[in-house]
Amino acid sequence: MAGMFEISTTGQGLYEFTSQVHDWLRSRGADDGVLTLFVRHTSCSILIQENADPEVQTDLRNFFHRLVPPTTDPSMSYLTHTYEGPDDMPAHIKAAMMPVSLSIPITNGRLALGTWQGIYLFEHRNAPHQRQVVAHLSD
Repeated sequence: MAGMFEISTTGQGLYEFTSQVHDWLRSRGADDGVLTLFVRHTSCSILIQENADPEVQTDLRNFFHRLVPPTTDPSMSYLTHTYEGPDDMPAHIKAAMMPVSLSIPITNGRLALGTWQGIYLFEHRNAPHQRQVVAHLSD
C-alpha cells in the first residue's frame, strides 16, 4: 500500500506530520506491518523527534544552523555550489547528515511511536517549499 504526503513549508524548521500519517493508516484499515517514509528532495530530511516541547525543535534548528552556516559565513568560503543561494549547499549538507527515510512499525493499526515522539519534515531551505514524502506500508 503506497501513498504520498504533501508538506508545505515556510522556511527552515521542523514540520510535524504525525497526525496525517495516522489518518492515512486509519483510512486504509492498516493492521500490522512496517511503514517506510521517504522524502523526495535533497535539501530537507525527515526525523522522529520529541513533539512535547517546541524548544527541542528550536534547539535542533539552531544547532544545525551553527554546525552548517550559510555560504555567506566566512567559514564556508570553500564551497563552490553557491549560485542557488546561501542556504542551498548547507541544506544539501544537512540532508546528507540526517535521515531521508524512516521505517516505523505499525501495531494494531497504530504507529509504534513512543509517548513524546512525532514524525517531522526538517526543512533546510529559507524559502517556502512544497515537499513530498512517499509512504509505503508492507505486511
